[in-house]
Amino acid sequence: MAFVLIHGASFGANCWDELIPHLRAEALAVDLPGRGSRAGADLGTVTLADCADAVREDIEAKDLHDVVLVGHSFAGVTIPRVLDLIPDRIRHVVLVSAVVPPDRTRVLDQIDPAVRGLVEQSITDGVYHQNPEGAAAMLCNDMDETTTASTLDRLADDSAALLSETVDLSGYQRPIPRTYVHLTRDQCYVEELQQRSIALLHPDIIDLDTGHMAMISAPEKLATVLNTIHD
Repeated sequence: MAFVLIHGASFGANCWDELIPHLRAEALAVDLPGRGSRAGADLGTVTLADCADAVREDIEAKDLHDVVLVGHSFAGVTIPRVLDLIPDRIRHVVLVSAVVPPDRTRVLDQIDPAVRGLVEQSITDGVYHQNPEGAAAMLCNDMDETTTASTLDRLADDSAALLSETVDLSGYQRPIPRTYVHLTRDQCYVEELQQRSIALLHPDIIDLDTGHMAMISAPEKLATVLNTIHD
């Protein structure tokens, strides 16, 4: 049994560094194309299918089964494609303030209007590059200065095309148990949008009193949730 951790937009596998030591099972943090171990990928060509393939490749490389698949934020639109690729390897899905728009829509259309403006201003030549000041406001509202600085140091460029690609949520129709971790102080994927995602998924729900980057700002709290699900 293992945890497989999928990061959201503008981050890599290292966003899970604070969380992993608190987990009571093997944990694999995946780098999606364009950052970390997959930094050589051309961000201008990355698709959601490429992201799902990266997760599948890493799970199969370690021959993991009985996986608790944990997706944060934008990973909410990667996970259903993973479920279609390797359903027999996945035991439970955990979505941490995960973006789950209506099927066959675009993520960009579902973002809160105030946040959408910041996102659109951060796109240049097909690359989504978060401004540290804007990222601090959206992501770090529950952090002290040191933790904020550490979080912002991990920002990575991302593919803007992923925000406008039509999502395929058919994988969520599979009978795999799922839990949504609802972050009550999230200023990035705000309350209304989290509730829309929850309504689409009909998951079990667990509330955490944190901002968007719970794995960094409150790793022990999030680990307690994940360890309970795993056990």
